[in-house]
Amino acid sequence: MTEAPVGRRERKKAATRQAIADAALRLFLERGYADVGIRDVADAADVSTTTVFKHFTGKEALVFDQERDREAELVAAVRDRPAGQDVLDALRHHLLDTWLPIAAHPQAAAFTELVNSTPELRDYAERMWTRHTDRLGAAIADEFGVAHDDLACVTLARFVLEIPALTRARRDRRQAVEAIFDLLAHGWRPPSAVVS
Repeated sequence: MTEAPVGRRERKKAATRQAIADAALRLFLERGYADVGIRDVADAADVSTTTVFKHFTGKEALVFDQERDREAELVAAVRDRPAGQDVLDALRHHLLDTWLPIAAHPQAAAFTELVNSTPELRDYAERMWTRHTDRLGAAIADEFGVAHDDLACVTLARFVLEIPALTRARRDRRQAVEAIFDLLAHGWRPPSAVVS
């Protein structure tokens, strides 16, 4: 099945949305979140404040402009995985393919610092993460024909969503992601002490 080509109007809307998000992030990183208003973002993106609100629900959403897509991609990784691939391997491949490039982005550390140092953004991120857990957990549960609040499915979703935070500061992020998925697949074992 081929996807319908994206029309000119949709491309223009996507470009406007991206320009607004880029302008917002640049201003937030330069001035700080509290010192930038919606009018500042609109001016920097050369759009009206009405246009900003057509694309974003509020100031916090400007920071997390791609999270809706990321959530849909996580759910699709489970639902649209190749025949014969288990859910855990589908999520492993998805995180390795999508999160590692994000973590390597030159602005990743500044973005993380912006979120961690801004209470409103930390709270928004936590609410967003809870929503992602619910939706990913439901997608996993659907694959096994169990209730959406099944503890094993919700727990797996939450652990998978915590992998970026757990591996962000690791020198070898790929190895760290693989190690966590191995732990999820095979269970926890006490680490061996190095004998000198």
